[in-house]
Amino acid sequence: MNETKSISGIFFYFPVEAKRTRSAFKLGGTIMVESQFHSTTICAVEKDGKFAMAGDGQVTMGESVVMKGTAKKVRRIYNDEVVVGFAGSVADAFTLEEKFEGKLNEYNGNLTRAAVELAQEWRTQQSMQKLEAMLIVMNDKEMLLVSGTGEVITPDDGILAIGSGGNFALSAARAMKHYGDKDMSAKEIAKNALTIAADICVFTNHNIIVEEL
Repeated sequence: MNETKSISGIFFYFPVEAKRTRSAFKLGGTIMVESQFHSTTICAVEKDGKFAMAGDGQVTMGESVVMKGTAKKVRRIYNDEVVVGFAGSVADAFTLEEKFEGKLNEYNGNLTRAAVELAQEWRTQQSMQKLEAMLIVMNDKEMLLVSGTGEVITPDDGILAIGSGGNFALSAARAMKHYGDKDMSAKEIAKNALTIAADICVFTNHNIIVEEL
């Protein structure tokens, strides 16, 4: 018996007996391993006490095929008090997002504690070690990057970016925040940084979603 999950219009079939260690989806009658599908890019910015996160909509199979252009990779969770953005394997990111929300519920919305506990579980549990994704999480007070190697990182300059176009978005956001128009908001910087990344990175498109806290 399989457990079925859907994200951004793509359906994933998780073999229950495998405990999600090998997940796959069915597309046109063909079973394909979920790790072939990757989602990018995410950029989060803090400025003047406001937090914003932007993500594009492209889902890429391998190195050459765009499978979807309107995926939603930036989401509000925990009664809309927390925003999560993911880059990497779609199914893996979906699993991690669910686990992170579970940690938030367990620790009453404490973002740092939830992120640390997720990172520790991700690094130490064998069933999670093969998950190929990264998360940026934020509330109205802080933002964090969470990775599978146990890191939980707070940025020095209030900017985080992940995914194939992450370095492009990071550079653009830093330039705008530190050397650009001082009246530019966190939301504007995050969106403009994604736009610039989409102009350069073939794995990033211009279908940009922005959430602000």
